[in-house]
Parts: sequence; structure tokens; C-alpha cells
Amino acid sequence: MSAKERLARAVAARLRDAGYTAYFAGGCVRDRLLGNEPGDYDVATNATAETVQALFPHTVPVGAQFGVVLVLVDGEPFEVATFRTDAAYLDGRHPSSVTFSSPEEDAKRRDFTINGMFLDPETDAVFDYVGGRADLEAGIVRAIGDPFARIAEDRLRMLRGVRFAARFGFAIDPATLAAITLSAPQITDIAWERIGDEIVKILVASPPGGARRAFEILDETGLLTALLPEMTAMKGVQQSPDYHPEGDVYVHTLGLLERLERPSETLALGALLHDIAKPVCAVVREHRVTFYGHCERGAEMAVEICQRLRRSRDTWERVAYLVKNHLRHTSARQMRQSTLKRFLREDGIDELLELTRLDALASSGELADYEYCMARRSELGDEELKPAPFLTGRDLIALGLEPGPRFGEILDAVTDAQLEGEITNRDEATAWVRTRFLA
Repeated sequence: MSAKERLARAVAARLRDAGYTAYFAGGCVRDRLLGNEPGDYDVATNATAETVQALFPHTVPVGAQFGVVLVLVDGEPFEVATFRTDAAYLDGRHPSSVTFSSPEEDAKRRDFTINGMFLDPETDAVFDYVGGRADLEAGIVRAIGDPFARIAEDRLRMLRGVRFAARFGFAIDPATLAAITLSAPQITDIAWERIGDEIVKILVASPPGGARRAFEILDETGLLTALLPEMTAMKGVQQSPDYHPEGDVYVHTLGLLERLERPSETLALGALLHDIAKPVCAVVREHRVTFYGHCERGAEMAVEICQRLRRSRDTWERVAYLVKNHLRHTSARQMRQSTLKRFLREDGIDELLELTRLDALASSGELADYEYCMARRSELGDEELKPAPFLTGRDLIALGLEPGPRFGEILDAVTDAQLEGEITNRDEATAWVRTRFLA
């Protein structure tokens, strides 16, 4: 039993000792039945939010009006929610009011049957009022009750359904899939922060092959057109068969997504967007398609899309770096020694080289340039790639140079000479500066 589960059981036990019902609810029950370790444990109870706050010393009333309280135990948060029935959702996310009710009624307000079960942590008995266990065994993502009603309550459920199907390799129930397809144009009614978070979860939390399947479902339902029309524009954009025997830009991107294995957010978004500008940069010359400038334009588009998805500045700056430079390794053999060393020591180079590997595997399969860069990194090591500088700005002042913008240029030139092996110590660096900048 994990430490987190022990704490969750202690929360439920405290509620039971006070005379209340307390069950594990939702995703943690699903994950346990699948034999997976839950990432979070939610508790459902007939105790009111006020009672929960009185029973536990450290709480946060994140949604007390809806009966939801975060209980903090040893720094770990556990969502404790009162069994409830929801009134109409007027804002597409929150019920206009709630009525505290029974476990059975509470289950019926949840999104999908596989998320609508309860488990008694004292006896491990499962309470299933919505057919979740049967759908779990059959591998089906099915909305509880009327799928249109569930989606109208919170349109994010369309993306969540796709994510669950990709994560578990499940099929989406035909009626639920039809409701998602007909409701897809309304997905942008919700906040882009929530959309962005869900897209990232699809990319980083899916098993190998899952991200591709998710984006195929997004495309099938029309959600992709609503959210990322730049991706659907890739369809039919042909590429040179000698480099891309797999097909058009869209097929290539799906092939890359298929190879993701629990990537970071930035690598995942870099993979998704690395060729995003090819449709706008495509030119046919002498029966050959070229995409000159697609890396640079793609970096600009990647920033626009990441900002649309409300990702952080650090995220979109790194994604732009990956998109802009994803072909740079192909000229590594022609680089000067100092240029190659600077390239191989860049912040983000690990993700960039992994992107180039996936890019190659999703196209021609030619890994020679990637393997050259990896071999050179290994041969050079950190000491040669990131040596301590021989000189600083203070040293330049001591030599009689005036502080100013030129300092950066001089220090960069010294670093290049150091990386090229032209100078090997501080004295040689000092003499080198005297000869070139003080003579």
C-alpha cells in the first residue's frame, strides 16, 4: 500500500469514526480495478463541507458551496466531497445549485461510467450504480445517462473522453462518440486554460501509441478542427518521397506522436508542432515540394498556438526553440568545432536531439546525423563542451578596455577560440585579446 493510499484511508476512517459514510470515488476506484496505482484519491461522504472542515485541522474550501473541501494531511491534498445532485449547469462548468443526496444520485451526475464507482476503503466493497465495472471490463468509455446532457454540463468532458480512450486503449461508446461529434464546435465555449491542460495530458500521459490514437479521434469528431485547425491543414500536403515515404505532413506528424513515450510537456508540444508551418511554406519547384523557412515560421506559429493553449512563457519559448532548430543537426558535420560545441551544449539540446530522433523514425528512418551528434557529445564530454571561461569582464577592464556592448563580443570571441582549441589557458587568452583588440 502506498503512503498516499494510507493517508487517504486515514481521512476516510476519521469520517467514519465521526459517524459518517466515506468512500473512495471516481478515478482512484477505476485505477484500482484496472490494477494501477492511483495518482490521487478522492473521498465522497454524507458529511457536509462545514462538518469536514470541523473534523480536520487543515482544510481549503475550494468549492464549499458545492460540498467540496480539500483536506491536507502531511502536505498531501485529498478532495472530500459531499454526495450531491446537481441542478442545471448555466456556465458550462458549475451547477447553478446542488442538493446533497445519496451515493446513487451522486454517481449519476458524474461524467463517464468508468469514473462513477465508489469503493469502501474499510471493506474494499465496490458500489456501482451506473454500470462502470462492466464498461471497464469491456473497454468502453460511456457517458452516464444522456451523453448530450453530460457534455452540456461541462464541454471539457469531450476531451476527457478522448483522453481516457487513448490512455486505456478503450473504445468510445457510439452514442457518446456521436454526442461529442455533434457538440465539437462548442468546445471553445470553455476556457482555453482548461483545453490546454487537457491537450497536454493527452500528449504526456498516454501510453506509446496513445497520443496518435487520441489525435485521430480528435480529428474524427471535429474537435481537432475546432482547436488546432493548423493541424488539419497538414492533410494532403505532400512531401518528397525520398525523405518522407510515409506520406503527407499530417501522416508524418501522427507517426511521430505514435512514438512518444511519457514525454515532457515541451517535447510533446515540439513533436506536435515541429512541421506546423509546412502547409504555409510549401512550394512546388520542378515537380519537387520544398518547405523553405518552415522551421522559422513554425517557431512563430508554435508560440501562437502555445499562447492560445495558455501554456507558460518557459514552455512556449522552449517549444519555439525545438521547432526552429529541429533540422539544425543535419549540418552538424559541416560546423566549425566551436559552433558544434556551442550547439551541443545549448540549454534544451537533450529534448532537441530526442525530437530529431523521433522525427527521423517517423520518416525515412535515417539516424546518421542524430547518431553523429550523440557520439560527439559523448566524446567531448562536459569538460570540453562547457569549460570554465578563461576571462571575465573584470579581466578586460584590467587590460584597459572600456566596459560596454563590445565586452560581450570580445568574450564570445575568446570562448570560440577556447572551444576551437586555439587558446588553452588564461595567459594565452590574455595575449590573444591583446593581439586582436589592443594592438
